Amino acid sequence: MNAPMTWDKAAAAAAAAMSERDNIQANLLDLDTSFGKRLLAGAKLTGQTKQLWDAASAQLTSLWETFNAYSVVVDRVAELAADIGRGSGAKIAEITSLLSGPSVRLTTAPAPLGERELTAGPSADITIAAAVSAMKHAYANIGAVCGAAEAIWNEIADGLKEAGAGLDQAERQAAGLADTDLTSMFGIARANLGQLRDTLNTNPLALGPAGDSGNPGLQALASLRLRVAEAVKRASELDRLRTEAIRRIAAVTAAVATATSAWQDAMAAQQRVAVKITDASAQPLAGPGDLAGRVATLGRLQAAARWSELAAELTALEKEVAAAQRRYKDAQGAANAKLGRRDEMRGLLDAYKAKAAALGAAEDERLSDLYDQAHDMLWTAPCDITAAASAVASYQQAVLTLGGPGGRS
Repeated sequence: MNAPMTWDKAAAAAAAAMSERDNIQANLLDLDTSFGKRLLAGAKLTGQTKQLWDAASAQLTSLWETFNAYSVVVDRVAELAADIGRGSGAKIAEITSLLSGPSVRLTTAPAPLGERELTAGPSADITIAAAVSAMKHAYANIGAVCGAAEAIWNEIADGLKEAGAGLDQAERQAAGLADTDLTSMFGIARANLGQLRDTLNTNPLALGPAGDSGNPGLQALASLRLRVAEAVKRASELDRLRTEAIRRIAAVTAAVATATSAWQDAMAAQQRVAVKITDASAQPLAGPGDLAGRVATLGRLQAAARWSELAAELTALEKEVAAAQRRYKDAQGAANAKLGRRDEMRGLLDAYKAKAAALGAAEDERLSDLYDQAHDMLWTAPCDITAAASAVASYQQAVLTLGGPGGRS
């Protein structure tokens, strides 16, 4: 048995024991009300987390039982210390015994008969120091389990909330789109979200450890975020296509009508030219063909909510219609240019006739024949534009030679 303390040491030891007990109690209350502990205690756990929490929960119960028994001893020490000033050696001796001897009585569960000692009873007495050591060990184990669960929750829960909100928004945006691929994307993302959320709620420790970028929870969350982002992107794109569909269909319908009108104008120009000019290089002008029929197809795709197919068909049709409009405009311009070319040659022929007269060759028989030949070609319908160009060139050359060596001056 330890020798009794002095009054001063007994008072100091009692104060230290009470301070330590208060610290232990405060930390136990923090643990008991911590989010991690409440998360584990209030969930229907499975797997690894259930195994670890079952063990930690039993430790927590034992920890509180030990603390209560330990507190009884500390309370008695505090009671005795309060009377030390008026006390006796017996009180100091009792304080010494309580603080240093086996004073904390713990109730113990009976061991199996094969492991039980003959003298074993339903309780065991340990020292305050042993009780504190046992509580520290249990507290560390329980805190590690609760802290790990809380850390994993904090690391993943916000990401799940964000992914769920993004998915909800995308599904609202996609209402009525009726896109098979998008529906499948939503289904897979929802399944992944539900699975990860269920694991976080029932077996969070299977997603750890927190802070490790390669842990299963963060990898699953990253995969989920990617799937949600892809679904959001597709929903946004399809919604944009749906919103633009009416405007684009109206625009391409008007463009087809414009192309058809341009074709009719080009055909009319070619027919006018064909009466006046013969041109072996002229090619038949293909009409707008099935453009109008394809416009009707757009409406059927829209009614069937086949937005991606509709967008692709619109893009292709817009390009074809634009190309057709340019082709018909060019054809009309080419036809009008032929008439312009004929008129230009008429003017050129008359200009060189005036030049010949100025050179004194108005009565030149050879020039007159060349002129008449070119004139007849240019003023005969239909005019062979190629032959006429050759005749004008011959007359032009003949006139130009008048002023050259050996010609009239």
